[in-house]
Amino acid sequence: QTGSLWSILITAFLAGLVALLTPCVYPMIPITVSIFLKQSKSRKEGVGKALIYGLSIIVFFSLLGFLISLIWGFTALNELSTHWLFNLIIFSVFVLFALSFFGLFEITLPSGLVTKIDRQADRGGLIGIFFMAITLVLVSFSCTFPIVGTALINTLSGGSIIEGTTAMFGFSLAFAIPFTGFAIFPTWLKSMPESGGWLNSVKVVLGFLELALALKFLSVADLAYHWGLLDREVFIALWIAIFGLLGLYLIGKLKLKSDTDSDKISVARLMLAVCTFSFVIALIPGLWGAPLKSLSGFLPPMSTHNFNLLQEEAGGNTCEEPKYNDILEWPHGLQGYFDYDQAVACAKEQGKPIFIDFTGHGCVNCREMEQRVWSDPAVLKRLSENFVLVALYVDDRTKLSESEWYSSTYDGKTKKTIGQQNADFQITRFNNNAQPFYVILNEDEKLLIPPKAYDLDISAFVDFLDKALENHRKNAVL
Repeated sequence: QTGSLWSILITAFLAGLVALLTPCVYPMIPITVSIFLKQSKSRKEGVGKALIYGLSIIVFFSLLGFLISLIWGFTALNELSTHWLFNLIIFSVFVLFALSFFGLFEITLPSGLVTKIDRQADRGGLIGIFFMAITLVLVSFSCTFPIVGTALINTLSGGSIIEGTTAMFGFSLAFAIPFTGFAIFPTWLKSMPESGGWLNSVKVVLGFLELALALKFLSVADLAYHWGLLDREVFIALWIAIFGLLGLYLIGKLKLKSDTDSDKISVARLMLAVCTFSFVIALIPGLWGAPLKSLSGFLPPMSTHNFNLLQEEAGGNTCEEPKYNDILEWPHGLQGYFDYDQAVACAKEQGKPIFIDFTGHGCVNCREMEQRVWSDPAVLKRLSENFVLVALYVDDRTKLSESEWYSSTYDGKTKKTIGQQNADFQITRFNNNAQPFYVILNEDEKLLIPPKAYDLDISAFVDFLDKALENHRKNAVL
């Protein structure tokens, strides 16, 4: 959707701006711009070269995003994004990125490769400018790769070719603008802050953020395979520790070997520390069950919280013990099924419509909907009283008995797990493979209202439920 593409573009653009403030890139700006100005016979020629240089950076990164997305393909991404091995690899990579930013080691490319590319940059003309752009990318690799890697990983975790290309375009656009802008307006260079220890501080801050983000990937694998290693309170406790240490670093109480000695901190750094400690304090109530709605997309679901002082009991409509309720749970104390056939049988017995929630353990938007929309009393009342609920997890890795396996009419592959069968059902029955996806059927499995996707508008969701109930009473189906 257009809205999601804009959000990807903006997020990637901001990541590119962050990459500019790393020690490998920031000092390159005045050096590169001065080369253009000295090599050019006129200011117009220098501006033209700078524009081609910036465009080369954008083309290089955008092509990389396109090829990555094309090779992996979006049809396999949902399966890949919740596989335990993929998520553990990405978790490990993020931890390595963090350790690199902390100064434990540097991620570098082979010097021979960089030298060969650099020689091509001396050729002059358009080809030389293009290779100058690639040289910048390679030289800055140790600082930018963790950030570019994060963008690429997010592309692999849930994007299409368009989304992957958009992400890398946004990143490269922010990366290219300063080099082009300073070449056009060289007097701006005088206003740039000098390089110094503050650039290393930027790297360390990014290291803490990478460490915090790494936990999200470990959490996805933990939820999909029901390991029980990273429950919600454990996740929150680790975040409190990580961001607490970040706050101490910002006020100078924690130093790393790569930092320069300084008894003073800037006002900007002090204000950032205030924001960090405020965030830590806001996290603390989450240890006892506070919903922390603004972070619901990152945190494990409330159902994994073992010590919840705010336990909710919304209730629901069930006719028999739900299958898989030993490994799966509904949020907010709702009661429902995790097997479609069970839900249909109960709906026929009770004469109620069926509310289907196509969801996933790794679905960020699903958690947001549950914490920010479903938690509303008006929504909870309708879900618990008027519908037979069934949550179909499309990424659950629980293996079924061989007698329950079947070959899909969609792709011909054998579906052996709960998630594979639910994903296949969503695609073949409703021609959709995005989550969250909400479908309301009558007892005869006929649509009562067009399905609904991610939407944080509570009143719109209430209207969706009410309209379905009204159509059910009128026996009006699509």
